[in-house]
Amino acid sequence: MRLAVLGDVHGNAFALEAVLADVRSAAPDALFNLGDTVWGGADPARAWALQQEFAPPTVRGNTDETLAGWHADRGQVWQDWLRPLLPAELPARLGALPTTAEVAGGEVLLAHGTPHSAWTALFSADGGGAPLPPHQIAQRVQGWPGARVVVVGHTHTEQVATHGGVTFVNAGAVSRQPRGTDPHARWVLLERRAGAWNVTFRRVPYDTAAAARWARQHCPLGEQEAALLLGPP
Repeated sequence: MRLAVLGDVHGNAFALEAVLADVRSAAPDALFNLGDTVWGGADPARAWALQQEFAPPTVRGNTDETLAGWHADRGQVWQDWLRPLLPAELPARLGALPTTAEVAGGEVLLAHGTPHSAWTALFSADGGGAPLPPHQIAQRVQGWPGARVVVVGHTHTEQVATHGGVTFVNAGAVSRQPRGTDPHARWVLLERRAGAWNVTFRRVPYDTAAAARWARQHCPLGEQEAALLLGPP
């Protein structure tokens, strides 16, 4: 069994196109999307159309909650700009997504942040600090005894840890890489062989300059978004 997992598209159609091409070359059995679908400024309408056709969101991200109106005090500039660009029913659809999904007969558990909150980072206490030891990561994923792999996103940082026979994975992000890292788009391939799960992180180059130009021309926070897309100078 071969499963592709992507997440944190953040409205970047340019990065998503490249990732989808790489996913197709890997020919997985299924493709899953960890959320944070459209909250970004590199052609989010086209990014949503691509996700709707090829990689519909599986679980709900924190910015999906915000666009759905769950957190009225957050990101008003983004909300005011995004809503007219997207289908009118999309915010409610994103808000209706689950926090978790069990796939591969329950052996793979998917979430955006942790199984309990799209806003909480699985691998660290505050989302940006030192990684937690594996046994503390495992404590955050109780209640799913059949899970052998847990895959999350949210912090945009590729990570892997194991504890008690369970592998914990952060898939990285399709868009908006962490400060100081290269701007390649990311996704993860899970392969089950002879009862064991293997994890392969994939990095895909894409036209970051074109994405940044689109953001500068169309997005109200264009310079800020361009800086996130271009990565370090």
